[in-house]
Amino acid sequence: MNASLTARERARAELTAEITRSARDQLREVGAAALSLRAVARDLGLASSAVYRYFSSRDALLTALITDAYTALGDAVEAADASVDDPRARWLAAGRALRAWALANPHEYTLLYGSPVPGYHAPAETTAAAIRTSGAFARIAVCGKGGGPAPSGGLDEQLRAAAEVVAPDADRAQLALGVLAWTQLFGAVSFELFGQYANTFEPADALFDYTLERTADLLGLD
Repeated sequence: MNASLTARERARAELTAEITRSARDQLREVGAAALSLRAVARDLGLASSAVYRYFSSRDALLTALITDAYTALGDAVEAADASVDDPRARWLAAGRALRAWALANPHEYTLLYGSPVPGYHAPAETTAAAIRTSGAFARIAVCGKGGGPAPSGGLDEQLRAAAEVVAPDADRAQLALGVLAWTQLFGAVSFELFGQYANTFEPADALFDYTLERTADLLGLD
């Protein structure tokens, strides 16, 4: 912890971390829909009013958990991307980092990519953290030479807007292939994590590696 923080600031940071830790325990035990500030307070031996001084509502706590999870996943994917040089190796490393993080943190992955939490709407403040992972995959994808027809109409406009955020100089046809490949990877991870491969492709290591290689082919990554 930063030594320049005052004692009050350190105490607040420590209790904030304890609250979010307890909330992550609740994710594992009862799921995001049942997350409760009162339950967190009981777990920490605090009055409910004390927890509300740190998080004004369940939704504020959910937003903190979502931002933390996106940040952790983004860290993992970006570190894997930076560990190798050529685009194909980067795609494989980033994909494996995605899967490894999801398998190690299934409840956080479910919070990000599972069914929406009833009544909760993620605020715009989560966007910057969320886009780190998709942006990393997009920047790798647009290094390829996958070919294919140029997108038109509404899709072209959507891709133009997406490119401005993640890869401003990207060829939009290549970026469209990147979206296909990216969703394929996340679909494979979700199928594995949510038990859709039961009694067929368990363990899913070989299938996921095959998916990584074929999506790299689709993208024309060398």
